[in-house]
Amino acid sequence: MKIIRYRDSEEVIRQGIHAGEGKARRLSGDLWGSWSETEREDEVVELLAPIQPASILCIGLNYRFHAQETGAKIPQRPILFMKAVTAVQDPGKAIEIPRHLASHQVDYECELAVVIGRRCKNVSAEKALDYVLGYTCANDVSARDWQREWGGSQWCRGKTFDTFCPLGPWIVTQEELPHPNELKIRTLLNGVAVQDWNTNDMILTCPR
Repeated sequence: MKIIRYRDSEEVIRQGIHAGEGKARRLSGDLWGSWSETEREDEVVELLAPIQPASILCIGLNYRFHAQETGAKIPQRPILFMKAVTAVQDPGKAIEIPRHLASHQVDYECELAVVIGRRCKNVSAEKALDYVLGYTCANDVSARDWQREWGGSQWCRGKTFDTFCPLGPWIVTQEELPHPNELKIRTLLNGVAVQDWNTNDMILTCPR
């Protein structure tokens, strides 16, 4: 099932099931509680980021190849950082290069975003995926100069400019992707693959 968030012909923002190009079957209820698919089909006037997250928690340096190419030590524990929710951008829309706090080192990184669907705490790796609603595509855009040189030793400034977290186009529900660490992951820049790898290279797996 592919869950999308969209603006319909009445200018109302809704959640629905992707039903082909420009179409959605409307969902009723709460995506984070009880919800169901309806028979109502809407025209998708504008496709939006599939969720408005309450927070965006990120794991840095989590691919072995990336660690090796940068000469970094393989981390034994998660390197956690955050992106502001104001960084979310809709799929297909422009990423804005910072001009006021100017950056000349804006970089891309394709990522697998794990959408947590239920409240949880202190969950074991064995049960972790039970709390996952699904997965979507993310671009962890970074201003490397602000991240490495001008951010006061923290990553947040360089990672959290407006539009620096494109999401979507949809959430693929967990039952359709039972093995999230067996997925191809690519970045296309002007139609050319500039990153082409696999989530099986993660140091810490999705359940971890």
